[in-house]
Amino acid sequence: MAVECVVKNAAKSCGEGPHWDDATNALLYVDAVEKSIHRYQPGTKTDEDFYTEDIVTFVVPARRGGFIAAVGCCLVHLDWDTKKVIKLQESDQKLQFNDGKCDPQGRVWAGTVGPIASDLENMPRIGSLYRLDLDGSLHAMARDIGISNGLAWSSDEKFMFHIDSIPRKVYRYDFDTSTGNISNQRVAVDMEGKSVEDYGYPDGMTIDAEDKLWVACLFAGRVARYDPETGQRLQSIDIPSVLRVTSCCFGGKGLDELYVTTSAYGTDEAISSEEFEKYPLSGSLFRVTGLGVKGRNAHIYEGKVDYLKM
Repeated sequence: MAVECVVKNAAKSCGEGPHWDDATNALLYVDAVEKSIHRYQPGTKTDEDFYTEDIVTFVVPARRGGFIAAVGCCLVHLDWDTKKVIKLQESDQKLQFNDGKCDPQGRVWAGTVGPIASDLENMPRIGSLYRLDLDGSLHAMARDIGISNGLAWSSDEKFMFHIDSIPRKVYRYDFDTSTGNISNQRVAVDMEGKSVEDYGYPDGMTIDAEDKLWVACLFAGRVARYDPETGQRLQSIDIPSVLRVTSCCFGGKGLDELYVTTSAYGTDEAISSEEFEKYPLSGSLFRVTGLGVKGRNAHIYEGKVDYLKM
């Protein structure tokens, strides 16, 4: 196994939301507070960017062209070439969207978060988890969330996994793939009460071909693999010279590479010079190879965007 820094200090603020676009063999990710979306081409080692008007926290391709992204409290459609951005929906509480992903039917799931406090444990749990349907309608699916983060679905499409970073838990829901409804919430992985230095706060997440979860451990400088059936940590990968590991996804032509995003940002400003001196690769993009496991193709938005000719 090898851990490689592929773009040094890629994010000036918070690198987040990695998505491997198998149609173009490129990695999409965001630099949240810098309000920029990045498209990294491993073949040429080029890293393009697209700037938005507000904090941007995730981006996924749309089947019928362009991308769906979370910008501030809105879900938008954007066209990379024309730079056109169209607002689709707004969170009903006008809270900032955080992490998001598409389910197996191509609906977008995205959660919100209240104002980030330096004392994460006492943040108000006022966030929600939303589902953007294929007809463009938005539905609140869960409430009272602290920091809505990683999402994943089991290969048989029977379960959805969702992270709330504040109680430090990964939840599992029964998932109805035909309707997109969720039910029967229970804890799949519980980090509450465990050492933050070792386990961190669960942040972004992906799932492999064996239905094991890969969780980015914020403030622990690592990514960990978990068995959602037992809640046990199976493997831990340290990311060098970084403390704030934010998310991960499988990519590469064989989907056997794990891309990892990191942050050079604190709760409300850039990290201190002391932290950056200790962790000089903060904000960098990493790739882990030789894991012996593969991921699955990431889902994309299959819905209609009204202003496009379809």
